[in-house]
Amino acid sequence: MTERVALRGYDTTLDRAGLSLGAGGLMGGVFASILVAIGGPPSPLGIAVGFIVGIVITAMTAVAVAGPLWLVAHAVNRRGPSTAALIGAISGFALFLGGQTYGFGLFAMPPTDSRTLMFRWISAIATSIILAGMSAAIGLVMWRVAYRRIY
Repeated sequence: MTERVALRGYDTTLDRAGLSLGAGGLMGGVFASILVAIGGPPSPLGIAVGFIVGIVITAMTAVAVAGPLWLVAHAVNRRGPSTAALIGAISGFALFLGGQTYGFGLFAMPPTDSRTLMFRWISAIATSIILAGMSAAIGLVMWRVAYRRIY
């Protein structure tokens, strides 16, 4: 009985990892096309372009940003759904917050007073929390496609 408990965990294969990347990209494309449709007068071409760009950007981001974090989690045997959602949320939050705050204030910003800057940061944090939720959902879907339980 002890041996069976010791073997429990999650494992993946290269083909499931590739399918997972495709599923995450598709989910990112759906989110992007929804945001394009909400953001202005929707046109079929604009929604289609948003879908394609969303697929590409989501897949690239998953590989470049979340990939190294997931490799570390995989190596230390933290392969569960909560880890996948957490990595997705942290990655998404950091990327969206950095994008809205001029690289966390490291790059040149337009002249502004401290009160406006405070509200810019509050707005960026609130928006990033919402988008981190979407990123966590993408991470969870990718995990579900890629991993199977070991018994």
